[in-house]
Amino acid sequence: MLTCFRYIRQAMLTGIRLKANPLREQKEVLSQWMGCARFIWNAKCDENKYLSHFARRYLPIGTYPSIDQTYSQYKTELSPWLSECPSQILRNSASNWYQTYQNFLKGVCGKPKRKNKSETSSILLTRELFRFEKCVDGVTRLFIGTKNNNIGYLSIKNHAPYKIPNSLRISRENGIYWVSFCYEDALDPEILQTQFQHLEYLKTCSPEELEKMVIGVDRGVKRPVQAGNEVFDFTEEQKKHKKAKEKYSKRCQRRLSGQKKGSKRWRKTKRKIAKSHNKIGNIRKDFCHKTSRAIVDQENVKVIILESLQTKNMTAKPKAERDPGTKKWLKNNCSRKAGLNRAILDKGWYQLEVFLKYKSHRAGKAFYKVSAHYTSQECADCGHTHPDNRRKQELFLCESCGHTDNADRNAAEVIKKRAIKLIMDSGTELSCKGVLQDKGRGAVDKTKVAKATFANSKETSKKKEFAA
Repeated sequence: MLTCFRYIRQAMLTGIRLKANPLREQKEVLSQWMGCARFIWNAKCDENKYLSHFARRYLPIGTYPSIDQTYSQYKTELSPWLSECPSQILRNSASNWYQTYQNFLKGVCGKPKRKNKSETSSILLTRELFRFEKCVDGVTRLFIGTKNNNIGYLSIKNHAPYKIPNSLRISRENGIYWVSFCYEDALDPEILQTQFQHLEYLKTCSPEELEKMVIGVDRGVKRPVQAGNEVFDFTEEQKKHKKAKEKYSKRCQRRLSGQKKGSKRWRKTKRKIAKSHNKIGNIRKDFCHKTSRAIVDQENVKVIILESLQTKNMTAKPKAERDPGTKKWLKNNCSRKAGLNRAILDKGWYQLEVFLKYKSHRAGKAFYKVSAHYTSQECADCGHTHPDNRRKQELFLCESCGHTDNADRNAAEVIKKRAIKLIMDSGTELSCKGVLQDKGRGAVDKTKVAKATFANSKETSKKKEFAA
């Protein structure tokens, strides 16, 4: 194996999520604990909002309220239910709010907001609130709570081996409970090569070596994934289950429209719709996991290349336009675009990209992206680019050299050749998003900045004249 693709196992964080099956009494207690944690979070948000408005109105400029992790002031006669919840859960909720606000001040995330009561909720448990015990029968069971305030053993499904974590989170999504946490495995991220180090080594390789180790992956609608000469698609059983769940979801949606909002039947139907969508998402996630694993586990593949797709822009709703003469709305084929958007989002393009990225990193392999411009119109043999090369969805026929191939397979080969060309170019740089770019001398960027500066100064001068 090449020296830059070493695979040494030391220590690395790995996340796992286990399905939980609590009893009815345990569900009631967990729901109460989640409500108490949400109460502390909302109280901290309200307190900070009040103190900020007070300081802005009555105190000198530049005075801000202090940010702390205290929560005992909320345990009063008006909130006696907080005494029934373990104090560690309340402390963790206040600590999470404090950490989120610190990240907001650093510009990492947004300002913490109030949480509404919904089907999705969670609590954070530290080491003093849980313990894993291996019983006589060899099954590992999870005990939740303290010595005097606990729910007993929570039934979980151990589908994979794991180590004891320092903290875990119990979440509820549409009536389904999950236990998720992170633990250290035997992989050291500091020893693994970064993408920049991979690129520096690959630049020293010859084109023949790169041709053997690089694979181009094209994502489409008809063929979800085209990796080299191999095609990955949903199985017939997965397609059958997806179609049945989509049909069931539409039927429940029609039933929901005729029910009273907020009623018990309305909530029951709403939960059924959420579960059906969750099932479809699980099928899509299973496909992305298996496909990414099959691509990464190929021994001869050392570099994985994807095209840089802006899925959000590709699935945007078409804008409505009016005829300037008659002022009537023009047709924009929004129904066709909606069908295409559903087909694109149904394949899980971004989820596949995320899975390929972290799995290739753990396997010691390089993962890059290239520009997606004209990959479906460019010929993989001669490089001729024209829209008429692909007049049909599946067939690619080059007008210049007569090369004929499947359109998706040709696009995967184009992606591979673009990556090899960029790697061999000395002026290629790696962007923060992992895209290979040929910067060259950078004259284009300087020109754009100069034009933008001139435009801003011109607009400012107009405002000054108008104000005068």
